[in-house]
Amino acid sequence: MTTIAKRIRVQGRVQGVGFRWMTLMVAQQLHIVGMAQNEPDGSVTIEAVGAPDAMAQFTAAVKASPSPSGKVTQYTEQVLDPIPAYSRFMVR
Repeated sequence: MTTIAKRIRVQGRVQGVGFRWMTLMVAQQLHIVGMAQNEPDGSVTIEAVGAPDAMAQFTAAVKASPSPSGKVTQYTEQVLDPIPAYSRFMVR
């Protein structure tokens, strides 16, 4: 199975609105592993590893904000190589 990994950084209304926890739920549904963590500047960093089709669905959900109270105003991503060895998706 082909696996891809990305580091995603989102800005906007992404802290204090359940963004990381809703991202966790989406990741679990799509069998994505990795992590989401708040950053001191108010952004959220996500590392995600999964199959290409699942990752496309995951990134679309993140861009749209998985939290109904959240709003993503800036989205950047980069491919991670080597692929991190996560066993599950975690909120940090």
